[in-house]
Amino acid sequence: MNTEKRRLGIMGGTFDPIHIGHLVTAEAVRNEFQLEKVIFIPAGNPPHKQESHVTEAWHRYVMTVMATYSNPFFTVSPMELERSGPSYTIDTARDLIKEYGNQTELYFIVGADTVGELHTWHDIHDLLKLCQFVAATRPGSLCSIDEVFHYFGASDRRHIHRLATPELEISSTDIREKVRLGRAIKYIVPESVEMYIRKEGLYCN
Repeated sequence: MNTEKRRLGIMGGTFDPIHIGHLVTAEAVRNEFQLEKVIFIPAGNPPHKQESHVTEAWHRYVMTVMATYSNPFFTVSPMELERSGPSYTIDTARDLIKEYGNQTELYFIVGADTVGELHTWHDIHDLLKLCQFVAATRPGSLCSIDEVFHYFGASDRRHIHRLATPELEISSTDIREKVRLGRAIKYIVPESVEMYIRKEGLYCN
């Protein structure tokens, strides 16, 4: 019987819009941790963004599919978009283990700033029992996970890793602002995503 665990990467996010930084980070983590594939999961109703406007789920899903289709190790799941109410990561982890089996090891890919907020996540201790977290940091920078490690016990800390990834100063917020101001976004989002944004008139207002 083969007891070797499958290693799957999970790249969650609002992806409003998805950009080159997301793709470079996902590929770096996939290679470093020898992941079978990375599943991109656009957030449906993110609890931490209840007060802000988020672009319609369908647009964000289509852009994520367009951005990842050329990489055979990337795939996109609409599972959070299809879930009603607030979407918590622990629900996603449980659904993925149910779908892929108990011999699956999940690697959630997050930014260093997000790891600094892990202690505030819903059922975080149970979540750390179900999966690994990989904090993507800039080369040579100090990761904010050091500041929150005191909150977690030794068993939790073993499930949090850091990986220096190429330094890319890109954010979805800045991209939306550039579009609103009529500025170029070429090469900071995939060409297909840029064309979709223009065609659908996203972020103009």
